[in-house]
Amino acid sequence: MSLDTITTSVDEAVSGFFEPIAKWLGDIVFYSVPINGTQIPLIVAWLVVAGLVFSGWFGLVQIRKFRLAVNVVRGKYDEKGSTGEVNHFQALTAAVSGTVGLGNIAGVAVAVSIGGPGATFWMILCGLLGMATKFVEVTLGVKYREVHADGTVSGGPMHYLPKGLADRFGAKGLKLGKVLGVLASAMILFFGLFGGNLFQVNQSYAQLVSVTGGESGVMGSSAGALFFGILIAALVGVVLLGGIRSIASVTSKLVPAMAGIYIVACLVVILVNVSAVPSAISSIIEGAFNPEGVAGGVLGALIVGFKRAAFSNEAGLGSAPIAHSAVKTKHPASEGLVALLEPFIDTVVICTMTALTIVIANPASWGEARKGEGVGGVTITSDAFGTVLPWFPYILTIAVMLFAISTVLTWGYYCMKAWTHLFGRSKASELTFKVFYTLFAVAGSLLTLQTLIDMADAVLFMLAVINIIGLYLLAPVVKRELNTFLDFVRRRDAGLDTDDETGEDEDREPVKTTV
Repeated sequence: MSLDTITTSVDEAVSGFFEPIAKWLGDIVFYSVPINGTQIPLIVAWLVVAGLVFSGWFGLVQIRKFRLAVNVVRGKYDEKGSTGEVNHFQALTAAVSGTVGLGNIAGVAVAVSIGGPGATFWMILCGLLGMATKFVEVTLGVKYREVHADGTVSGGPMHYLPKGLADRFGAKGLKLGKVLGVLASAMILFFGLFGGNLFQVNQSYAQLVSVTGGESGVMGSSAGALFFGILIAALVGVVLLGGIRSIASVTSKLVPAMAGIYIVACLVVILVNVSAVPSAISSIIEGAFNPEGVAGGVLGALIVGFKRAAFSNEAGLGSAPIAHSAVKTKHPASEGLVALLEPFIDTVVICTMTALTIVIANPASWGEARKGEGVGGVTITSDAFGTVLPWFPYILTIAVMLFAISTVLTWGYYCMKAWTHLFGRSKASELTFKVFYTLFAVAGSLLTLQTLIDMADAVLFMLAVINIIGLYLLAPVVKRELNTFLDFVRRRDAGLDTDDETGEDEDREPVKTTV
């Protein structure tokens, strides 16, 4: 029996078993209500409302404290003796690598096809709102993280939900928080294996096949797929063994590289068509309120834009706090401010650049997709670049590879923290997970298991319901942490004594260390 026959049989068997479950779960999680002929997914509304609430609660912190956030990333407010594993910049790039991916390339093309150019406007708005949500969840992630005896750190909703709710509501809050923490871990683990690992490898392999002669090319065979899977698995396995320090070291180089390659390519297309920029911007603004997409109507463009942005930047889903929790800091809100830059980079910058490139280049495939015909996704984006750079599919392949590898690495770290929360932190437990996760990378080039990936999406967004309820309940804690950090910043800027020399801030309790 050939490898192709085996993988096809596995794909069909798994999809056949899980398809009814995935459909049932998807119908619940992505339940939509019709308004003026447009379907509005309630989970997207839930994420957007959270962004609105937290933007108001913290006085548009994403705008007022943007410059401060940049200064924190630059290391201006670093403190000697801070507990943690990585610096602010490394924590940011590790988290960004988990969100910047194929959604920024293919997802945006889908958005401007269904919702028209105006979807870009609403994507930007959703990204700006998501900055406030990200600030809240990451501040809590650092506040309630666990620092282990070996210096490693664990954080995320599985930690701040039980600890935070116990702080505010006592024993009852602790019981509820523990249940929510276990559910959060299970959801993160499931998504990471299929959405953060298998899907990323599968799509990067598909792009590689497309530029090497297709199914009849050198990489189109089962042997080529197996070789690619083993190569990616080896890279991922080696980096995972090094923990968050190794992951952060790699992503701090990969993220700027992949973002740089992609943004430069976008700028080339834009500059070549610079005379079309004013009309493109005009069509985006006008299209936001008078769109001409497949969805039709202002509400259609708004929902499509919000949906793509929410799926892209993951604000409110509880995933990013896991990476940010490893930061070296004594002030949780300092990393919360750093984290608000994440949706800005992911959605406001990269997604907008993709959309603007497509609108300006106006490839034939985009016109067909807007009529509900032809292909969509990454093909549209590739065609847009191809109008100026005929060889760009090869560059896009490199970008996709970088996006995929960095995403697999970051979600590997997220999954490991979820795994150890469920099964313990022993060396044997961690090694078992790393081997298991690495083997999934090999499967990614051989299998699609699209049904499981769809189910993983639903599971991850179920986490948003649990996580955001916790964020609402713990927002007063975040407010106190922000005030504490801003007081520290004022003292540092005034040249007054801070905790750099003593290693301890008089306004803060020391971080609890656990084994």
